[in-house]
Amino acid sequence: MDKKVVFLGMIFGSTIGGYLPTVFGVNALSLVSILCAAAGGIIGIWLSYRLLN
Repeated sequence: MDKKVVFLGMIFGSTIGGYLPTVFGVNALSLVSILCAAAGGIIGIWLSYRLLN
């Protein structure tokens, strides 16, 4: 169960992080969007881990 929650946190965080730059007019396939998706995934993993402990 713990791995599933962490994985869902990664998916949710990377989705939000990848979509966030498009709100400000940046292309969805730009380097900024990819970097924000990676950062969002890391933050999602961190938040889900903190919620489990």
